[in-house]
Amino acid sequence: MRSTRIVTSFIKDNDRFLLLKRSDKVKTMKGLWAGVSGIIEGDEEPLKRAKIEIFEELGITEDKIKFLKSSLEMKVRSPQYENHEWEIFPFLFEVKNPIIKLNWENSEYRWITVNEIKNYETVPSIDKVLFSLL
Repeated sequence: MRSTRIVTSFIKDNDRFLLLKRSDKVKTMKGLWAGVSGIIEGDEEPLKRAKIEIFEELGITEDKIKFLKSSLEMKVRSPQYENHEWEIFPFLFEVKNPIIKLNWENSEYRWITVNEIKNYETVPSIDKVLFSLL
């Protein structure tokens, strides 16, 4: 089975978490809600990639985010590709009153409570990723 290593980060502001709707311009999971995600390049450190993705996708610089927690990698089978899985490295960061500037990868964002995630059509297992960080 082929595996792709990715980071998925959740951004927390008080008791709410940021959820992003993937745009129709991305290669996979178009129109589904997710955290801040990106492919880990080569032997790159996952935490470093997570911070890069937060800046690229949200416009939030590293000095404005506080790393709170990571959890163990998770493997999730890809519904789009045969014989493929995503190896997800989950992270949780905190920000205070951020200004969100979405790039082309996402079309919308929402601040949600943990219990509201079930109301969204999400990428596979994103609820498990979030719950692993709580």
